[in-house]
Amino acid sequence: MTAGLDTPDRRGRTGLDRHGRDLTGNPRVRVRDVDVLSCDWYVLRRTTFDYQHSDGHWSREQRETYDRGDGATVLLHNAERRTVLLTRQFRLPAYVNGHPDGMLIEAAAGLLDGDAPEEAIRREAAEETGHVIGAPEPVFTVYMSPGSVTERLHFYAAPYDPVTTVTTVTTVTTVADGHGVAEEGEDIATVELPFDEALAMIRSGDIADAKTIMLLQWAALDGPFRHPGPPSAPVP
Repeated sequence: MTAGLDTPDRRGRTGLDRHGRDLTGNPRVRVRDVDVLSCDWYVLRRTTFDYQHSDGHWSREQRETYDRGDGATVLLHNAERRTVLLTRQFRLPAYVNGHPDGMLIEAAAGLLDGDAPEEAIRREAAEETGHVIGAPEPVFTVYMSPGSVTERLHFYAAPYDPVTTVTTVTTVTTVADGHGVAEEGEDIATVELPFDEALAMIRSGDIADAKTIMLLQWAALDGPFRHPGPPSAPVP
């Protein structure tokens, strides 16, 4: 009996080796086997499949995929003040891979955990920044690291105002001088920045988180801080 396959793992899951076996969307891909290498919290799988190349020949391939679920992120902005509200927290993977102290400045984000993306990002914004947001604006949905990670990240933007700070929300536990869920070891500080300064921090490398860079550049090109251009020519 194997946890995660025929008996529940620590998150109560079974049948994790059946995920991805019955894909039919691409006739050039024939899945042969799926092995679960780890399911301690997230799921690491090794998939064996036959792949038909552009010249017609077939080869047998193996790939590992890391499944942590899908997530959502939001850029909180104040157009009148020309500011954005970001977070700062410790990220061990960045620390072990060359970041000086592992403290990354990021847009608020989190996993869906079974919720709809819009609902999840409203929850995460409250937990990580202490701000209640209204209906967030969808920006785009992307695969962040498609070579190995299955996650799709739903991007949003939403205005914020200092008066929307949460003072009593039972799902938020304030730790140190920031926010986060204490039971999950979170210790998150909020960072309010002038938008132009945030853009400059991309150039300097002080903001090195991909989702945050994408949202800031979207805000400059198409979002709340874009420069008004000439009126579009009428379509004949």
